[in-house]
This record gives sequence, structure tokens and C-alpha cells, in this order.
Amino acid sequence: MALTHAQKDRVTKEVKRHEKDTGSPEYQIAMFTEKIKKLTAHLKKNKQDFHSRRGLLKMVSKRKKLFSYLESTNEKAAKAIRKKLDL
Repeated sequence: MALTHAQKDRVTKEVKRHEKDTGSPEYQIAMFTEKIKKLTAHLKKNKQDFHSRRGLLKMVSKRKKLFSYLESTNEKAAKAIRKKLDL
């Protein structure tokens, strides 16, 4: 269920701070959001997959922590990323 390079580029193209950005909170939030969407679609088909459900909950929690960090450090960037990702 990993994302391909094309999917990663499509998702993070707008939120990257620079060409080789992979560690900024904006980039990580965008990646988690795409993984969450993909895993949610998987779980709609496979309702008994409890191991993946646990992974999904961990990703949602991690994304929430990143959002709270970003809001405390750069509120404008947090609002912009929410708007771009429709969250």
C-alpha cells in the first residue's frame, strides 16, 4: 500500500518548501493525508482488516500531532495546508 513516486509528487508538489523537502510538517501532513485516504478506501472493502485499522489510527494521530505543532509554530501555514488538503 505504499505510494508511488508519481503519487508523492502529485500530492506534495504544492506544499514543499524547497526542491528536496521531505521533513517539513507541511510535507509530512500531505503524505499522511494521502496514505490515510488510500487506507480508508482499502478498509471500506476489507472490514475485517483490524491490523490495517490500527495503522490508520496511528497515522491519524500522528497527523493530528503534526497539525498541532504547526499551529503552535506557524499558524498561517497550518491554515493554508488545511485549505489545500480540504481538511
